[in-house]
Amino acid sequence: MCGPEEAALLRLEEVFSATLARINNLILQPLLSTDPESSDPQDRECLRLLQQLHKSSQQLGEVTEESLYSLWERQRHPRSFGLESLLLLRSADLVMQVHMEYIESYTSCLVVQAFHKVAKSKSMYWRGRQKVLRQILTGMGCEGSLGTTLAQALRQPLTQHVQQYVLFLLSLRDTIGERHPAQELVMHAVTVFGNLQSFMGQALDQAVATQALWHTLSSQLRDVLCTPTHRLLQDSQDVPVVVTPLRAERVLLFDDALVLLQGHNVHTFDLKLLWVDPGQDRYTFHLLTPEEEFSFCARDPQSQVVWQWKVTQAVCQALCGKKDFPVLGAGLEPSEPPVCRCGAYTFRAEGRLCQATYEGEWRWGRPHGKGTLKWPDGRNHVGDFFKGLEQGFGIHLVPQAAEDKFDCYKCHWQEGSMCGYGICEYGTDEVYKGYFQEGLRHGFGVLDSAPQAPQPFKYTGHWEKGQRSGYGVQEDSDRGERYIGMWQADQRHGPGVVVTQAGVCYQGTFQADKMVGPGILLSEDDSLYEGTFTRDLTLMGKGKVTFPNGFTLEGSFSGGSGKGLYTQGVLDTAALPPDPSNICKRQLGLGAFPVESRWQGVYSPFWHFVLADCPGDLQEALLGFHMQSPRELRKSQEYLCCERSHPKDSAGNVEDILEELLQHREPKALQQYLRKALSNSLHPLGKLLRTLMLTFQATYAGVGANKHLQFLAQEEVKQHARELWAAYRGLLQVALQRKGQALEDEDEETRDLQVHGLMLPLVLPSFYSELFTLYLLLHEREDGLYSQGITHLSLFPDTKLLEFLDVQRYSLVRDKCFLSATECLQKIMTTVDPREKLEVLEKTYGEIETTVTRVLGQEHKLPMDDLLPLLVYVVSRARIQHLGAEIHLIRDMMNPVHIGGLYDFLLTALESCYEHIQKEDMRLRHLPGHWDSRELR
Repeated sequence: MCGPEEAALLRLEEVFSATLARINNLILQPLLSTDPESSDPQDRECLRLLQQLHKSSQQLGEVTEESLYSLWERQRHPRSFGLESLLLLRSADLVMQVHMEYIESYTSCLVVQAFHKVAKSKSMYWRGRQKVLRQILTGMGCEGSLGTTLAQALRQPLTQHVQQYVLFLLSLRDTIGERHPAQELVMHAVTVFGNLQSFMGQALDQAVATQALWHTLSSQLRDVLCTPTHRLLQDSQDVPVVVTPLRAERVLLFDDALVLLQGHNVHTFDLKLLWVDPGQDRYTFHLLTPEEEFSFCARDPQSQVVWQWKVTQAVCQALCGKKDFPVLGAGLEPSEPPVCRCGAYTFRAEGRLCQATYEGEWRWGRPHGKGTLKWPDGRNHVGDFFKGLEQGFGIHLVPQAAEDKFDCYKCHWQEGSMCGYGICEYGTDEVYKGYFQEGLRHGFGVLDSAPQAPQPFKYTGHWEKGQRSGYGVQEDSDRGERYIGMWQADQRHGPGVVVTQAGVCYQGTFQADKMVGPGILLSEDDSLYEGTFTRDLTLMGKGKVTFPNGFTLEGSFSGGSGKGLYTQGVLDTAALPPDPSNICKRQLGLGAFPVESRWQGVYSPFWHFVLADCPGDLQEALLGFHMQSPRELRKSQEYLCCERSHPKDSAGNVEDILEELLQHREPKALQQYLRKALSNSLHPLGKLLRTLMLTFQATYAGVGANKHLQFLAQEEVKQHARELWAAYRGLLQVALQRKGQALEDEDEETRDLQVHGLMLPLVLPSFYSELFTLYLLLHEREDGLYSQGITHLSLFPDTKLLEFLDVQRYSLVRDKCFLSATECLQKIMTTVDPREKLEVLEKTYGEIETTVTRVLGQEHKLPMDDLLPLLVYVVSRARIQHLGAEIHLIRDMMNPVHIGGLYDFLLTALESCYEHIQKEDMRLRHLPGHWDSRELR
């Protein structure tokens, strides 16, 4: 059998279900008969709210019916249905939620005085329903206006019903034992409906207070503030407070906004973006918003506590997005709103953010974290923010006048300006990749014009405050020339070298983008002009021409339009022909651009990173970033995204890089570590090397492949090796300092050994292609003579050639003389490392000695006089192309420690062999007359 408590609950649910039915049929249905086509916005709003109330009432009736059904089932089959089958217990949260939705709908109608407005529009109808209303309002008088009576009729049955729920559950809790199966459900239901009762009381009080507030405001203010969502929590007329520095006659705290009134002016602050900062005294606390900071000053500590507590709790409730439990005022410990939040705000104050809408993360009233800024004119910025300013990686889109054209800035930002590495793709199809400072191009960078531009160009070099300044290289595709030299204020200024596609190159001093004073002009046939000339290479003024045959012409030059060149001077034909090797080895730029200062802009970001102790937040600003679809981003704002990809070859974070560096300090391990680091573009050292490769190619590839730039390139490669070794030691110093250790000083001799013996062989392959091309061009004539000599010597059979070289005593009457030495020497072309090339030469020498020892039957050390002819034989049979270029590159790049040693001796022997093959007496036409072609075959 069911207990008396359940029987009482059954009767309670039956009465409430019947009451809800009468409310829906006799009150809510007639209320909804308001004209839906009314032109008055307030009437339409009232109708919408009443419709929502009607819907909530129907849902409440459905839940009550379900509860009633569960009670009937329990009464009919008590053994099959335990207490836990009651809807009130098993679905207490659902029942509570339906009641809360009804209260929310009801209080919204109450706040906007919907009941009074509807009652006034149909007063005659409601006067005839007084008896019905009195039946619903049992135990209460019907005094007051008709609107008030309607409000009471829709509220009283619910409040009484919830109160009865609480009493029933408390009685049930005291009746059942602690071990009862439904004991936990009962305890939960007691808590739920206790909270519901508190919530209802507070919600109704707030709605009544809000409704009363409108009568104290002017019609203008009432029209602005009267909305269904507002609930008044505190009024400065009840608890006085003074706002500073803002002036406010009245302060109203709603559940979603803080409102300051000054005359007819209304200042509204969204509670979701309001921060409460406790003051230093007992009378004041501070409030922060996205654009305002102000303080509340109370008359006494008690008033300050009330305002601060209510504002804090209101902020918490607003951030929850709903009226949650515990309700406002409940609980012993007040909750604290989070400092970091997410929200959207449109800035109104004048300034760079005026009318911009920020959506994202906030901290203490400022954009902080990840977010998006959007301006009405179409500008967008998405990325990281710090204390209200763009900081870290971000993407900025700026629309252009042309349709679907944007300037897209993908860059690192600092204090609201671009700073660090960035990629900028302009609506004109120009692309800049490089470094910024205070929003301007600054440091090293590459600007590439659009391919279809009227005057296409590419600048690789240094920038200062947005202008080309310092050392830089610019290629003018339209003119087919490349300028290498100094810049100032976006113009060529200072010493510079120009190389052209036609092979002509010249050097001079530039001012305001024009060459001034005398210069040096080298033509493709190696003619040299020293004097003044125009940009189109017309000789003009005083100068001297030195022709390849040694003749000189010195005097004054001038050019007429279409009439050729006029000159007045002295032609000297008595001079001896110059050494051809000296003519082709004329080098430009010597002393004009100190190698130590050419590309300092490339190293500056690295040293800034190192001197700052390699902070992790600067790692990407130094190394750059990888993004998908580099050009698609600016085509549409829909592509706006600041996620960067993380390649598989990522070097890891700074801590990992420094830790790994400490673990590889032994010579062999260090070499392996440096090879790995230099090959990874996401390692600081690898990033430096990639950038230096870019500068090298921009200078010496294509049009810049000119033999007169070989020395510039050679000394540049050596300098890069020195700088990269210094960079490694800079990272090592930071790693040691973090361990509390110090880096030992390095003397000049030790540094040179490490640079030439360790670093140069590792970096040389990255520059080898362009560098070796310059050596090829520089020694083209010598290699041509050498090639002719090889061709003639190839006509000799092996034994005849050995006899001709006067080494008969070593000759073998076989075809494969010194084959192993020949094959060994051919390997000199398979490596780019000068040391490895020298090792090949050493092994070749060893193979020659081994062969001689085998022929003589005894060990034999070859003196230089005997080695040279044998080496000539081996070289002629190895047929190494461009041997002169190979020899000179080895000589220039070899480790100075080998000078005067075995490697130097062997290289000198190879040089002598190379020169010997070029001599005229080695050609077939100078062979002894008793040898004819048949004998040679």
